[in-house]
Amino acid sequence: MTIDLTEDPRLDVTGARAFPPGFLFGAATAAYQIEGAAHEDGRRDSIWDAFSRVSGAVINGDNGDVACDHYHRYRDDVALMKEMGLQTYRFSTSWSRVRPDGGAVNPAGVDFYRRLVDELLDAGILPWLTLYHWDLPQALQERGGWANRDTADRFTEYALDMHDALGDRVNVWTTLNEPWCASFLSYTAGIHAPGHFSMTEGMLASHHLLLGHGQTVRELRARDASLTLGITLNLTVADPADPTAPADVDAARRIDGQFNRWFLDPLFRGAYPADILADFQKKDAAAVAVFTEAVQPGDLAAIGTPFDTLGVNYYHGELVGGTPPVVAPPRGDAPTDRVTTSPFPASDGIFWHDRELARTAMNWEVQPEGLTRLLKRTWDEYAEPAGVALYVTENGAAYDDEVIIADGETRVPDAERTAFLRAHLGAVLDAAEAGVDVRGYFYWSLLDNYEWAWGYEKRFGIVRVDYDTQVRTVKDSGREYRRIIAARELDDVHPEVAS
Repeated sequence: MTIDLTEDPRLDVTGARAFPPGFLFGAATAAYQIEGAAHEDGRRDSIWDAFSRVSGAVINGDNGDVACDHYHRYRDDVALMKEMGLQTYRFSTSWSRVRPDGGAVNPAGVDFYRRLVDELLDAGILPWLTLYHWDLPQALQERGGWANRDTADRFTEYALDMHDALGDRVNVWTTLNEPWCASFLSYTAGIHAPGHFSMTEGMLASHHLLLGHGQTVRELRARDASLTLGITLNLTVADPADPTAPADVDAARRIDGQFNRWFLDPLFRGAYPADILADFQKKDAAAVAVFTEAVQPGDLAAIGTPFDTLGVNYYHGELVGGTPPVVAPPRGDAPTDRVTTSPFPASDGIFWHDRELARTAMNWEVQPEGLTRLLKRTWDEYAEPAGVALYVTENGAAYDDEVIIADGETRVPDAERTAFLRAHLGAVLDAAEAGVDVRGYFYWSLLDNYEWAWGYEKRFGIVRVDYDTQVRTVKDSGREYRRIIAARELDDVHPEVAS
C-alpha cells in the first residue's frame, strides 16, 4: 500500500513535521549550577557547597562559587534567551539564598528572583519555577536533611515564602527536580551531596521529598486554584538484554521499579510498589522496617494530592541483564577519587549491557526512541488517567565542543549535539502523533555549567560559557534550536545551513 505523505496534515510538501498548537519551547538551568555569588547578599552554604569541599568528591575540587555568574549577568542571559526565541525558561530558586541555613527569609535573596522574573516577563518569556534542585541548606542537613521528616515541613514553608514573593507573577510551579537523585543517588550511593551511604536514609529521603511535594501542592492550591502545579521526575526505559531470559526480565523489572515506579506509583496510585518493597526487604529488612514506620497515616494521601503537570527528564535508557556482558559498557558516572556505590539498593545480580549505540561525552547512549516509548508508557499508565499533562523538562547531551573563529566570528560547530536535539524533538513528535498529550520541551541546558560531581569537565549547553571571561557564545545547536522554534516545525533542512 502506497501512502501519500503530502496528504498528512502533520507534514508539508518538504517533509516538515509541525509541532502541536501551543507547544512550548524552552531551556532549563538550576540555581547552584549557574548562579555563583555563593557567599553574597546573605546566601549561606547548601549541601553542594559543603560536598564540593570533600576531598575527591568532585573532579578538580570544582565548586559553584562563581559558576556562570548568572547572579550578576541574568539580564544579559535573559536577553540571550529572547534572541534565541525561547518561549519559557525553567529555572530553580535557591533555598540557601532565600532562607539561608533554613532560617528566616532573606530579602536580598528573594529580590534576586523578583528581578529575574520581571526580566523574563518583560522579554515575553514564561517563568517556569522549580523550588528544589538539590541545594538543601547545609544547616538542615546537619539536622538530618531529607532523612528527617521535619525537612518536608521546612520545604513547604520555603515554598510558601516564594509564593508570597512571586505568586502574582509566576503561575507555573514545580516542587521538586528528580527526587531519585536527591534521595538514592545522594543518601545511598554517595555520588551526590550529602554523599551518604545508607539504604535507610535513601528510602526515608525519597518519602520525605514526596511528602514535601504533596504538602506544598496542597498548600499552594489552597492559596490559588489557578496555579499550574507539578513535579519533575527523571525516568528511564529499562529493557532486558534478552526478553526471553527470566533473569534479564527480572533485572529490567527491578531497575524500572527502583527508578520509575518508586516515585510514579505513590504520586498516581497511592502506594509504593509492592514488588520493590519485597526486593528491599530481601536486601535489608531493618531498613524497610524503619521506612514502613516513617510512612504515617495520611502521608500517601498527601503525596497523591492532584497536580497538573508531570515533567519528564530523559537522557538515555538502561539495557540490563542477569548475567554479565562479554564486554562491559563504559561507565557513565564521574571518575572521582571517592569510592561510591550503587543507587539501586536491590541491584544484586544486575548487569548493564551495551546497545552499541552512539555515546555522548558522558558515555551515555543516544537513544531517542526511548523517549517516545517513555512518554507513551507514562501517558498511558499514569498521566492520562489522572488528567495530567506531560512536558519534557530536561533532555540534552554533553560533547567535547571545539571553538573556532572564522571571518572574525566565534562559532561552536557542535554537530553531534545538534543531531541529538533534532532526534529527540523528533521523538517527542512521534509521541504526540501517537496520542500523548506532551505540551513542551526544555533543552538541558541553556548554558554550560557546573555538572555536579563532574565539576566543569562536561558541557551540556546550547550556549558556550568561557569560564575565564564569562563570555557567552551561542553554539550551532542553539542556532538550530532558534530556527526550529521560529518555524514551529522539524524540517529536513540540513543543520549546517542553520544561522
